[in-house]
Amino acid sequence: MEDTSILPLGSSRKWTIASVAGAVLAALGASLCCIGPLAFAILGIGGAGLLVKFEAYRPCFTLATVGLLGLGFYFSYRPRRIAKDARGGGECGCERPRSNRLGKVMLWVATALVIGIWSFPFLAAQLFG
Repeated sequence: MEDTSILPLGSSRKWTIASVAGAVLAALGASLCCIGPLAFAILGIGGAGLLVKFEAYRPCFTLATVGLLGLGFYFSYRPRRIAKDARGGGECGCERPRSNRLGKVMLWVATALVIGIWSFPFLAAQLFG
């Protein structure tokens, strides 16, 4: 009997990439109330004060960010199982899944980026008074 709960290695990578990209976008949404007006002011574009209304949605975006990063870490660091031979013998002749070292490094880089983006409103309050 096959275990259908195991995703193929390529599918796991796709889920990791999708969750990390979603986490970065959610972190941008969580900080849009502070980063947006500052960026528009630097560019000389007026009317950016409307982005301050996103402050009410900050907890929702923060929860989405943490959840998506959690999914990314789950798909990157979960233990891999070796496929069993269909005849019930032992392991099949499949190659062992290899470690996705680049994916893990990019996940940690994205996590640092998310923490920096998410903490910007707190840092801006300290820096700019």
